[in-house]
Amino acid sequence: MNMRLIIATTNEGKLREYRELLSGIGVELESLRTFQGLNEPEETGTTFEENAVIKAREYARQTGEWVLADDSGLEITALGGTPGVHSARFGGEGASYEEKIRMILDLLDGEEDRTARFACLIAVARPDGTIVATASGDCRGEIARAPNGSNGFGYDPVFIPDGFDRTFGEMSDDEKRTLSHRARASEQIIRKMLDFIGV
Repeated sequence: MNMRLIIATTNEGKLREYRELLSGIGVELESLRTFQGLNEPEETGTTFEENAVIKAREYARQTGEWVLADDSGLEITALGGTPGVHSARFGGEGASYEEKIRMILDLLDGEEDRTARFACLIAVARPDGTIVATASGDCRGEIARAPNGSNGFGYDPVFIPDGFDRTFGEMSDDEKRTLSHRARASEQIIRKMLDFIGV
């Protein structure tokens, strides 16, 4: 029987992406939707790594399962790295990504420097909460003048990776999988998981 690994998300898009990224190592992936009554840990970290570690550790302790958690976000040069670790909460807890994107485009109105990067930090914890591995990845690019494409999720419709003239939202899952910050971090975490978990 394959080992079970809980992805610390309720976002089905993210779970689907991890199922594709980690498909070659024989691990059964489930999301937090599998469990009832979990307490969401407060992400008090000031870096992606600190927040990923908090989530992996706390959800592992609560579920008694191996847990993979990530913290990722968009850092925009002209905005001093904003929204950064606040990417998911940018614009307030109730703001949709359409609203978040509109706010970012408004802030960048008239700005020539539209360089940005997506960053991802992954942490994996044992069932007792011990962190056994971390890995990071990023993807550099720029912010489009307007959102384009409906594939992906989050800020994908306004992020154009370096070397392309299309947003992540306009790319196929296969294209994005070769480029994304999450894909690059996942490549590293797979190697570490093979060492630590023995899958």
